[in-house]
Amino acid sequence: MITKIIALALYVGILFLIGIVASRRIKGMSDFYVGGKNIGFWAVAFSARATGESGWLLLTVTGMGAMVGVSAYWVVIGEVLGVAISWLVMAKRFKRRTDAYNSITVPDYLVSHFKAKTHWLRGIAATVLSVFVVIFVSSQIDATGTAFKSMLGTGYFTGALIGFFIVLAYIFIGGFVAVVWSDLFQGLLMFLGLVILPIVAWFSMDFEGSVTENLTQIDPDLSNIWGGDDVLMNTFTIIGFAMIGLGFLGSPQVYVRFMSVKSEAEINKGSWVAILFTLITDAAAVSIGVLARIFFTESGQDAEAILGNGGENVLNMMTAEFLPLTIMAIYVAIVLSAIMSTIDSLLVIASSAITRDFYQKIFKPNVDRKKLVKISRNVTLIMAFIALGIAMIMELVSPERELFWVIIFGWSGIAATFCPVIILSLFWKGYSEQGAIASMITGFLCVPIFKFVFQEIDGIGIYFEKLDVLFPSFLVSMIVGFIVSKLFPPQVKLINNQVLNK
Repeated sequence: MITKIIALALYVGILFLIGIVASRRIKGMSDFYVGGKNIGFWAVAFSARATGESGWLLLTVTGMGAMVGVSAYWVVIGEVLGVAISWLVMAKRFKRRTDAYNSITVPDYLVSHFKAKTHWLRGIAATVLSVFVVIFVSSQIDATGTAFKSMLGTGYFTGALIGFFIVLAYIFIGGFVAVVWSDLFQGLLMFLGLVILPIVAWFSMDFEGSVTENLTQIDPDLSNIWGGDDVLMNTFTIIGFAMIGLGFLGSPQVYVRFMSVKSEAEINKGSWVAILFTLITDAAAVSIGVLARIFFTESGQDAEAILGNGGENVLNMMTAEFLPLTIMAIYVAIVLSAIMSTIDSLLVIASSAITRDFYQKIFKPNVDRKKLVKISRNVTLIMAFIALGIAMIMELVSPERELFWVIIFGWSGIAATFCPVIILSLFWKGYSEQGAIASMITGFLCVPIFKFVFQEIDGIGIYFEKLDVLFPSFLVSMIVGFIVSKLFPPQVKLINNQVLNK
């Protein structure tokens, strides 16, 4: 326990040092929210990936590998495709436009792009962003409590509070710059941790035959890339897994990194870093779960010990089994890195929605710059404590809940609301402000509808459960945006249209 605490203390010390150094670069809103648009490709690539993955990668994707076997690799395929399209097709176009509009938030970009004459577009975007970001942050705080409980043996509430205050401290000090620099550090930890563990486990495990043969002996479905024998159920499951990657096609917490990068040339360099990071870390995470299912089953462990709570304890079980105590202690910091790299980014995004998009742009356009940075820090505190409260309530009300669906619900809410809008605004000249508003409202409402209504319908609910909420919500949002834009086409030409559509 002492070794783990020392490793955690060193990790926290580095984060605080990053926050202190970064604070010296904060001179205004642009610095606090997008790092003065002067961040290099290594930092942006690792920050975007660390933020996009969250505790989901280490705690739930590893568990998915143990629960469903090789069909979990569809998640890897979906995420790699999503990241590749985002960086290679969308990022430079988005960077070019946000620079032309001088945007520092996603609502800024939308208002400038559609030349909105009222505050409806900005207000709806900021409201939806604030709501789902708080839900997503609460899921990450929830993951922090779970990680501390399983890996350090603390109580859930103690762990959640410790992790919460660590993140809050360095964001409060250093803003976006601290977030990106700390994400680079944390992303490196995540990468090394995920790559090393399955390699060590593979060479340490003494089993006969191939991985596929061993999985087949446990359950033939585990070695089938298509899942089981129910073709329709498998199809919905595979689509649900693969479409998780849709969330990388416009989610604000990821796309604000494209605003912050120095130039389009840096995006070219960063794209391959991001794609390779995703491919290697996601494949490694699933592999950890697959190897865990084989090892612990052959060691006589019952399925509940491996798969309880959605397989969230798989990573902890594997590190305890195959790594020495000193290295295992570092994995505590690695798990926290995955979680905190998302929490910090989300809190900055939520703060920008309230401070920049509500307070400054709608109510106080002439507010002093220094005062605005101070307000930003206070808003960050308030929204963080709201998210903390939600996480505490979830633990009290539903202690046996699965972490997976809470994280995916928050991720899907943000993605279904903003990704269709970003995609259509970048590639379709006929997309109108009314269409964008309709898309956002539809995506926002569809996520809870598909989760709490469609998944409860007798007979077909199980298929929607396997499909999950992101893909159908995303699809409906795109369709509604297209229809409304045809009914209410744009009335003005976009500024610098010739340049922006290159």
